[in-house]
Amino acid sequence: MWRATSVTVTTLLLANAVSAQYFKRLGACPKLGCVFPPDQTDFLVGQYFDVRLEVHAPVNGSEARPTDTGVPDEKFTFCIQSGKGACKDAAAFFGQKEPALEKWSFSYFEDLFAQDAGSPTPVNVAAKAFRGVKLTTPGDYQAKLKYYGGSETVAHWVVREPAKKRQAKNVLFFIGDGMTQAMITAARLIAHKSVNGRYQSLMQMDQMEALGHQMTHSLDSFITDSANSATALYTGKKGSVSALNVYADSSPNSFDDPKLETIAQLFRRVIGGPIGMVSTAFIADATPAALCSATRDRNQYAQVVQEYLEGATGVNSTIPWPATCDGPDVVFGGGAEQFIAGPGSPGGQDYYKAFANKGYNVVYSNTELQKVSNDKKVLGIFSKSNMAKWVDRHVFPENLKNQKNAPNGDGTDALDQPGLKEMTIKAIDVLQARQKKGNTGWFMMSEAASIDKMMHVLDYDRALGELLELDDTIRASIAHLKKIGEYENTLIVVTADHGHGFDVFGGADTKYLTAQTDDRKKRKAVGVYQNSGLSGYTVAEGSLPNNDTVVFGTEGANFPVQWNPRYTYAAGFGANPDHRETYAINPTGPRLPATAGTSGYEVNPADHQAGFTINGTLPTNEAQGVHSLTDVSVFANGPGAETFRGVYNNIDIFFKIADALALGSPNKHSGKN
Repeated sequence: MWRATSVTVTTLLLANAVSAQYFKRLGACPKLGCVFPPDQTDFLVGQYFDVRLEVHAPVNGSEARPTDTGVPDEKFTFCIQSGKGACKDAAAFFGQKEPALEKWSFSYFEDLFAQDAGSPTPVNVAAKAFRGVKLTTPGDYQAKLKYYGGSETVAHWVVREPAKKRQAKNVLFFIGDGMTQAMITAARLIAHKSVNGRYQSLMQMDQMEALGHQMTHSLDSFITDSANSATALYTGKKGSVSALNVYADSSPNSFDDPKLETIAQLFRRVIGGPIGMVSTAFIADATPAALCSATRDRNQYAQVVQEYLEGATGVNSTIPWPATCDGPDVVFGGGAEQFIAGPGSPGGQDYYKAFANKGYNVVYSNTELQKVSNDKKVLGIFSKSNMAKWVDRHVFPENLKNQKNAPNGDGTDALDQPGLKEMTIKAIDVLQARQKKGNTGWFMMSEAASIDKMMHVLDYDRALGELLELDDTIRASIAHLKKIGEYENTLIVVTADHGHGFDVFGGADTKYLTAQTDDRKKRKAVGVYQNSGLSGYTVAEGSLPNNDTVVFGTEGANFPVQWNPRYTYAAGFGANPDHRETYAINPTGPRLPATAGTSGYEVNPADHQAGFTINGTLPTNEAQGVHSLTDVSVFANGPGAETFRGVYNNIDIFFKIADALALGSPNKHSGKN
């Protein structure tokens, strides 16, 4: 009888799959032999990656073998074929010793009927892993796993031809999390005055040199999350939901999955320049985390922060991994829970002190941020959890009070938080100062995280406020780069990681809507087609939307004149829980559209009480809106921008940035273009 030598995982069930309609034994592994990286994988020359091999033996179910049921083939073989050459034993091909055999078990449900019946399928596994390998010659490869006396799994790999000349000295990579073209259009509607159908001003994204569209499908599902979408953008590899820079294997350890080298790690290793991460989310959230950490479970926040500082071997010293961010030079965002000594920090330690001991200046407020020296690495954590939203910082500042979210953990309020613009400009200055000695250039990711977070809770106004802040940050960054003489040297890329099913379909008379007592009568307040009217956000309070005078509000150009007009846009969501809608902004803070009830999530009785009820389209265990399939836009300026035109896959963004930096040609790294 075959016995697992490690922990049997009866609760794993490939947890990300069991909540979906379609179940899988393991993503990208349709056969009983699994090769990771899987079929259809592209690599940059010299990019580090791990190889994981698994042979599965289901104990029951439709895939169980009629003989030796539940006993995996421990004598499987694996070889690599380059071009039309012979298939060479993988250990010899990679110049490594034959890896040790590993064994474990996991379970999964074959379908919803099996789940309802409580009948999982146990699977026994024999596995091996090659760690920290790379392919140094462009071309086609076949990775062949043979098992069970004649079965074979073949993965076709391609190493792309790298760029021979470095075009960009610096890269400024903006991510509007969850941002779609429909949201950009809605943001333009509320912030830029239109006269007779023609806008009198434009968003900065409207004025970029190149426009493209990227497809966001993930490895094993067509709806993605922020973890595997960031993995695609940063590594050029497809991944599974919740996985950061790894191929999700079936092992019990979420830190031993096969890793992938990221664009930030490549920039550090190949060029040696400074790198930065900026986010309005908690800094261990998926989009910043994917720059410098690797785990199957994006929720391992403490270990994510630990890996920022100590690398992958600091998290799991038993597995070698040659790539690291080596302590990003700039780390700005929220998420004090991972730094204050306690249950959320690595090992319960004071991680502010850990960063300071590694040479970081540590700041906790916008005031301190503006004063800190540009010469040293900087850690800036400005609140617990996610940072305050633009609308609350600028329009409803009272909402910042009584939060007890100060980043030092003293129980006071984080009232002096910087915005995305302030963090990004400061990060540019720090990175610029730190690259001067070697004239290496720099790489930075700046994320407007709460476009996504506010779309999830159907708080469209706050989401659009975050989007307008992103656009303002892009505009200010371009101006700042011109001021310091780096604009012509900097590739600026703006995109999203995925979309949401949001769009505007009309206008709404909020005064009429709230005056009605019947849900069907309230819906009469919605105007469509010719009755949609004009934007009430771009005229002075008390003026009708058809006023042609261009005026600015207290926040100046490029933002709404008012946020709570009588005549608003009417928007909807393609995937939402039960909720009420008034089409008016929530002045007391971000929405909570649904709360737990007796049969799942139901309308929150305290939310938008004057609105009408909209029935949900999601399973009743979903409290928020979810991501959508839509392609998302890509905007680019600067050296290499022309390559971002057209329609392509999200993985291609990694290769386009890597080519602009010539990361596949290590001898091409003079600082200037």
